[in-house]
Amino acid sequence: MSNVEAQPVQVRCGAPAGGERPDGESRVEVLTPRDVPLGGPRAMTVRRTLPQRARTLIGAWCFADHYGPDDVASTGGMDVAPHPHTGLQTVSWLFSGEIEHRDSLGTHARVRPGELNLMTGGRGISHSEVSTPDTSVLHGVQLWVALPGEHRLTEPDFEHYAPEPVVLDGAEARVFLGELAGTASPVKTFTPLLGAEILLAPRAELTLAVDPDFEHGLLIDQGEVRFAGTPLHRGDLGYAHPGTATLTLANASDTPARTVLLGGTPFGEEIIMWWNFIGRSHEEIAQARSDWMAGTRFGEVRGYDGDPLPAPELPSVPLKPRGRVR
Repeated sequence: MSNVEAQPVQVRCGAPAGGERPDGESRVEVLTPRDVPLGGPRAMTVRRTLPQRARTLIGAWCFADHYGPDDVASTGGMDVAPHPHTGLQTVSWLFSGEIEHRDSLGTHARVRPGELNLMTGGRGISHSEVSTPDTSVLHGVQLWVALPGEHRLTEPDFEHYAPEPVVLDGAEARVFLGELAGTASPVKTFTPLLGAEILLAPRAELTLAVDPDFEHGLLIDQGEVRFAGTPLHRGDLGYAHPGTATLTLANASDTPARTVLLGGTPFGEEIIMWWNFIGRSHEEIAQARSDWMAGTRFGEVRGYDGDPLPAPELPSVPLKPRGRVR
């Protein structure tokens, strides 16, 4: 999905320092979402929890949009015209509905519930995303991963993976990136990452062994969940600092809860994230914008009925790199 805000902005960092509780569980920061209306032929509002002032990165995860459930008959669904990406990977994960993906590599794929579509932008790719005609309810998350400097200009790529569900005590997990609960995804990442959908039965409590070098974020799609003892509500993203080997998720309601667990080693680089580009300098971003508007570098998306998205104007002051909150 494109970050198609009319005036995309950089987000400054600022949050209290982390640490562990005396009982060994990591203290949890609660990141609440903001509603962001996206542009394009069909306006669509998403709940954005990354980036924001309180936290810009969780591992290399740098962007998290949570949308739906949307009644497509009334909202019009998703129609995002061809747009570019550099320096990142996009992660598409649906709970319901179906999206048609086309990109400049010639890929024509469907995004379906419980199946990962991962696109590597690298030095430059363009793609479109349109909900299919038979989709009645559209519901899912769109996530971005920042590529480390040495790989940010890697060749563009596309991967599809349908993880098998792992049955746990009172829960079920689908691990789409990294390793968790004895299962691993074969999908390539450029930094250590974790991405998993976790369903919790009513009143269930689940303790997961995790990598203590990772920081983690738990996004609540539905239900009321206590994350390492901290209550989270629908749309919240709970952040847990590195330093703990277990995380406890407890469904506090009498109905099933659905969550997405993200994790990774702290990303040690400063980045610039503007519109659909991730770079390391204002000049790098400006060049990417210029190349897109000139019709070079990003290829052509065939099969989409409409014009590509134009890039917004760059701000009048130079873009500055930002790092993670400590």
